[in-house]
Amino acid sequence: MNGPFHEGELEVQSLAGESQMAERNGVLIADRIIGGARPFLQQQSMVVFGSRDREDNLWCSIVFDNPGFMRSEDGYAVDFDLSQVAVQRKDPLWANIEVNSAAGMLAIDLATRRRIRINGLLSRPRENSLRLSVQEAYPNCPKYITRRQLKTVRTELTESLPDTTGATLGSDQQGTLTRADVLFVATAHPTRGADASHRGGAPGFIEVLDERTLRIPDYSGNSMFNTLGNLRVNAGAGIIVPDFERSRTLQLSGTAETLWNQDDPADRTGGTHRFLAFRITHWLELSLPAGVKTEFLDYSPYNPTRTSRTGQNQ
Repeated sequence: MNGPFHEGELEVQSLAGESQMAERNGVLIADRIIGGARPFLQQQSMVVFGSRDREDNLWCSIVFDNPGFMRSEDGYAVDFDLSQVAVQRKDPLWANIEVNSAAGMLAIDLATRRRIRINGLLSRPRENSLRLSVQEAYPNCPKYITRRQLKTVRTELTESLPDTTGATLGSDQQGTLTRADVLFVATAHPTRGADASHRGGAPGFIEVLDERTLRIPDYSGNSMFNTLGNLRVNAGAGIIVPDFERSRTLQLSGTAETLWNQDDPADRTGGTHRFLAFRITHWLELSLPAGVKTEFLDYSPYNPTRTSRTGQNQ
């Protein structure tokens, strides 16, 4: 397929009336990481991955380490040194990359609100290493990111809470979701690969409709609609919500669909009248590394309010 967008993205861009803006922004998509972004990668202490398991379920994962654990020498690959990473063996990522190499990657600096998306193929060239061969790389805007100062002081895992899993949300998991101001979502196209994206907002932006269903506003953004475009052709999706206060992550796998032209009297969508409806099939709650420390700084000024302020990067 010619061009940076697949059929699902093109269809959603048209439905949203944003095809021309998408075409302009699509020139940012490249087959390598630009030179200025490579030092940025080396400065980061967290990275988000989207991956698919043996049954083709989507999962989203976060890996933490000290700055310098990932780097790109030539822009065509990202290399990860896992020797100091606290590998959470129960995280689906590690089994997934053995059966499906397609992965989406998001490097994000919460404190500065800078981020870059890199999609490609993961491999394990040697023990304690990981390599992402780049197929697509492009920057994203800083909107809707809650600023936090993040520091990884050590990477061993904490055993403060037991690992738990299930198919329906309990009160603890529902509380994590309703308190959250950030999530990351993984989607995939059947042939064009996987993707990992950020969603943010004020606490409460994630609505728990019932023990297996979430509703998430889809704010206005870069008009490329990578997430919604993938969902147009493949309903599978994975979500991870980091709970920095409780030192946990909540991973959800299931399916999602875009709800268009919805009534929105409280202006939860910032004027788009679009929501994502996420249906949970599996969830997994794991511990963060004990040395991951965060300090809340502020919410994004672009978060929608009762007045019509738009906002979210698709």
